Amino acid sequence: MMERKGGKTGSLLLVLTLGVFSIINTEMGVVGILPMVSVRYGVEISAAGLLVSLFALAVAVSGPILPLLFSRFRRKAVMLAVLGVFTACNVVSAFAESFPVLLTARILPAFFQPVYVSMAFSLAAASVEPARAPKAVAKVMMGVSAGMVLGVPVVSAIAGAASLRAAMLFLAAANGVSLLAVLFFLPALPAAERVTYGSQVRVLKRSGVWLSILGVVLLNGSIFGVYSYLSEYLGAVTGLPAQLVSVLLLLYGLANILGNAIGGRALSRSALRFVVLFPPVLGAVYLLLLWGGKLPAPAVGAVLLWGILAGCAGNINQYWITAAAPEAPEFANGLFLSATNLGTTVGATLCGALIDSLGASSLPLGGLLMLAAGAVLLLLRARQCRKNPVFGKQEAQKAVS
Repeated sequence: MMERKGGKTGSLLLVLTLGVFSIINTEMGVVGILPMVSVRYGVEISAAGLLVSLFALAVAVSGPILPLLFSRFRRKAVMLAVLGVFTACNVVSAFAESFPVLLTARILPAFFQPVYVSMAFSLAAASVEPARAPKAVAKVMMGVSAGMVLGVPVVSAIAGAASLRAAMLFLAAANGVSLLAVLFFLPALPAAERVTYGSQVRVLKRSGVWLSILGVVLLNGSIFGVYSYLSEYLGAVTGLPAQLVSVLLLLYGLANILGNAIGGRALSRSALRFVVLFPPVLGAVYLLLLWGGKLPAPAVGAVLLWGILAGCAGNINQYWITAAAPEAPEFANGLFLSATNLGTTVGATLCGALIDSLGASSLPLGGLLMLAAGAVLLLLRARQCRKNPVFGKQEAQKAVS
């Protein structure tokens, strides 16, 4: 663990959060400008969507591999290199004259996203005593939520007011500012304690690790499968106007940030209890959407509560996998990123199929199905943890801290 004073720890977390924000901003920011990309480059909207789907696929593929490979190098140098790649590729995207060049410039940095994000989580956890690690990670996780919340509307607004190129340059500027923050305000960080690749990959032999991975895939798929079609649901089922849907999605994102803070505190106090109680509460929100989604008041209330729970789920996902492999933090964080991205893909596919078959009103059902399956795996893993005396002592320590 890094021994750092309170003020220095706060500065460290701020720099790490800013970098995560700029990277997630790059990933999600283009969602709102896909129609402009389609027109500018003369491609179908489905082809423009590859800028998002292939980015996520690249993250899922590289997540378990690249953080492990880069863990042997000095962490500050690696983080600077990753932010440099993001900055340069966004500049290339801004001036790309063909869609293949744009697509290449989008996919290349995606492979390195898990390197920075996993290091940020590991450094945040190591900057404080173990009992406070989930709370420290939650602060960095806010960068993820902020990138998702602010990325789409800000980039869309810039593109609408100025140009597509200006929007891409904004993404590059955000990465550049983060790079400078790391350069000037992050202390020299040595490489992580040398651990052989074999010893880290060996954690995949544990049933608990696989229970955690699959549980996170299903839990994240439950949330983002529904979120992927939430605007369609609110418009077609609830009957809200497009302007109100946009405002509600923004409020959902802000609730996400609040959920990050709540989740970090809850995990620090009693992780097992929080994880076990989480699925029934989220399930109740989906039932509210399923039975009352046609009425504006219940639908709006459910979305806002769901936003808080989705923020909590982000912390649960990261904690649940890294706690299963504490001796391999970089590798575990890479697995977390892969699991969440895979969950998003699976969840969106399942919920999309349900909508095609049963209509938009069936959307919460897709979330419920994945949540139920995920809850079984979370409970099985929790049962393993309760039988582990070491884990039990750690939980007792957290409960009184």
